[in-house]
Amino acid sequence: MTNPYTSPKEMRKLILQRIRAALLMMGSATKAELSQRLGISFPTVSKFLAQMEQDGEIRYDGEDDSNGGRKAKRYSYNPDYMLGLAIFVEKNETIYTVFDSLGDIQEQERKPSVLNQEAESLDELIEALIEKYPKLRSIAIGVPGAVNNGRIFHIPPYPSLADYDLQEALESKFQIPVVVENDMNASVLGYASRMELENESLVYLYFGQNGPGSGIMINGDVVRGSTFFSGEISYIPQYDNRSFKEALQRGDRYRKIVLTEEEQIDAVARLIATFAAITNPRAVVFCDDEVDDELLARIAERSGNYIPQDHLPVLMMSDWRQDYLSGLQQLALNLMITESEV
Repeated sequence: MTNPYTSPKEMRKLILQRIRAALLMMGSATKAELSQRLGISFPTVSKFLAQMEQDGEIRYDGEDDSNGGRKAKRYSYNPDYMLGLAIFVEKNETIYTVFDSLGDIQEQERKPSVLNQEAESLDELIEALIEKYPKLRSIAIGVPGAVNNGRIFHIPPYPSLADYDLQEALESKFQIPVVVENDMNASVLGYASRMELENESLVYLYFGQNGPGSGIMINGDVVRGSTFFSGEISYIPQYDNRSFKEALQRGDRYRKIVLTEEEQIDAVARLIATFAAITNPRAVVFCDDEVDDELLARIAERSGNYIPQDHLPVLMMSDWRQDYLSGLQQLALNLMITESEV
């Protein structure tokens, strides 16, 4: 049922968004197929497709075989009409990827971390890419900290970025829709997307360049929590006077964590058991450059000391950078489809 308070501009935006999404999902479609699939009248679909074809947003793919009447014209979305930008920012690196609306990569590059440079370095990178790719219509940025609707509010050890509304700052400067996401939330989203998992419950663990973190998915939805602090596992108390992060650390508090000692394995096993008892995920995913099969077997065996084996999740490895970028791409693509009014 149509909301009677929806303005004509909002209705146009909604219809355009639904047609875009349908064409990208279907690959190609006729006016009749879109009308039936979306529940939008044939004349309205025809009007929108005519304008989208004129703008170059869709392509005419020819005519279907006739069933006795007029041959139906078939259309597909032009993947080069809009481009998206995904950037992940970590302690030792910044990786960006430019992609089209089908997710095909136009450019990908790894650079030194903007976190270790001047505050304007991220802006300069984005500005250079917009000049190179004027069809950029959405930006997704992942950061190693907690984010509330585009505002970074917890990002140790970078206190200068705390309480910084990165989304608002970038949208004001570049006039392009921006989404800012926690690194592990993007990673669990990207893993589920790459593995084509629907309505799944997962936990993604990363011991990381800035301390441990996790992304939590329950029944297909990323869990962010009431104050967007979900997944900050560094603070979980595990022993009489130590948190999970303190149990893993050896030496420099900001040095990359490497699991080598039994006490560290026990800390991870306790965390696995905690997740199993609270969210009951099907799997816990680790970064494949932080663990191996032997280490996962040791963690699984130790986890069984704390919770019945039948309820323990499967322990898996995956390419964290690929999952991270995939999640950011998905966020940027959704923003591209829903917010762009080119």
